[in-house]
Amino acid sequence: MRAAAYSRTGPARDVLAIIEKDRPEPGAGEVRVRIAWSGVNPSDVKARAGARSSALAYPQVIPHSDGAGIVDAIGDGVPAHRLGERVWIWNGAWGRADGTAAEWIVVPAAQAVKLPDGIALDVGACFGIPALTACHAIGVDGGVAGKRVLVAGGAGAVGHYAVQMARLAGASQVIATVSSAAKAEHARAAGAHAVIDYRNEDLVARVAEETRGHGVDCIIEVDFAANVERDFAMLAPEGRIVVYGSGAGEIAVPFVPAILKNVRLSFFIVYNLSDADRAGAIKRLHQWAGTDALQHAIALRLPLEEIAQAHEAVESGRVMGNIVLAIGGQA
Repeated sequence: MRAAAYSRTGPARDVLAIIEKDRPEPGAGEVRVRIAWSGVNPSDVKARAGARSSALAYPQVIPHSDGAGIVDAIGDGVPAHRLGERVWIWNGAWGRADGTAAEWIVVPAAQAVKLPDGIALDVGACFGIPALTACHAIGVDGGVAGKRVLVAGGAGAVGHYAVQMARLAGASQVIATVSSAAKAEHARAAGAHAVIDYRNEDLVARVAEETRGHGVDCIIEVDFAANVERDFAMLAPEGRIVVYGSGAGEIAVPFVPAILKNVRLSFFIVYNLSDADRAGAIKRLHQWAGTDALQHAIALRLPLEEIAQAHEAVESGRVMGNIVLAIGGQA
C-alpha cells in the first residue's frame, strides 16, 4: 500500500516521503479501514517537526490521527455488520507508529466510529481532533448554557466548531477572537455575536464593552501561554478557562486576579478523554452533524503526494479551516 512516512523529525519537505508498505491485517477486536481522507492537524505537524522531541518513538512513523473511510476487513470478535461501514477515526496515530496517511489502517473497532447518514467522508476526517475538541470544551464543568463565552481563535479548525457548538449548547453570548478581517467574517458566519481582532484592538476593553462590564463566564483557550494575562482580566467572577492548547510548556499564572475572582481552570487533551467523556462528545457531535446543524470548513483538499504542502499550510497559520488529504476512493 502507499503511505506517507518519516524516519526523523525536521522540515516537511526534508523528512516526509511516499513509501510502499504491506497492507495491514486486523487482529482480534480490530477493523481495517480503507482510508479515503486523512485529516492534518497541528499536533501531527508539531510531532513531525520535532517541536516536543526530536527523538521518534518508532523507527518509522506514518502520521495523522484523523481520517475517514470504509471498513473492509474485521478481526475476530467484531460484528459482521461492520463490514462496509463508512467510519471516521480517532487517535489513529496516538501511541502507534501507523496513522491515517496511508491507504489502509488497522485500529481497535471502537476507534472507527460509524458516520451519521449524509455526512461526507472528508468531513468525517475532521471529527477526531477539531470537532471532538470543540464539543468537549463547551461541555466542561457544566457546559455553557446561559453563559457569556469567548472562543480564542474563532476562525481556527477547533474555534470555528466551538463558536457554533457554544451557540447550539445555549450560550447567551459568543465572542470570537481573530487575527484578520477575513477570519472575522469566517467566525461571524459561524454564529459569533461579536468578533474582536486581537492584533488591532484592545481585547480586554472590547470584551468589557461587549459584555457591558460583566466579563465572560467561560473562555475556550487555544494558546494559554500567549493569552493568560488577558484571560484573567476578561473573566467574570466565578469564571472558568477551558484550555486545550498552549504555545509554551511552562506558564506563569497571575495568582491575585485569579483568587479574587475565584477562577476555575480546566485542562484537557482530546487524545486522553475518558471513555465517558468521549462517548458524550461523540453523541452530541453526531446529533448536531446528523441534523445538518454544523458548518464544516475544509480549506484545502490535497492528494497524499502533496502531504508536505499540507503540513506547511498548517504551520503557516493562514488557512481558515481544516486540511485533508485524498488517499483512496472518495465514496
